[in-house]
Amino acid sequence: MATAPPADAIGQIGDTAGLVWQVLDTHGPLPLAKLIKAVEAPRDQTMQALGWLAREDKITITEEKRKKIVALV
Repeated sequence: MATAPPADAIGQIGDTAGLVWQVLDTHGPLPLAKLIKAVEAPRDQTMQALGWLAREDKITITEEKRKKIVALV
């Protein structure tokens, strides 16, 4: 059985989701690699934040050639 992550971890992911949203709002759609650099948070945490935003239908992730492009909905 999986256990829930600690509350502080969820808060950090939520805060990072806010940073991701701000970066995309400011810069528009970005390749995943550039977005991760722009957010300036650990890669794993940024990926979890992207999952959070995707689950809430706040972002789209599309594939162009060999890149994944992340954009706000």
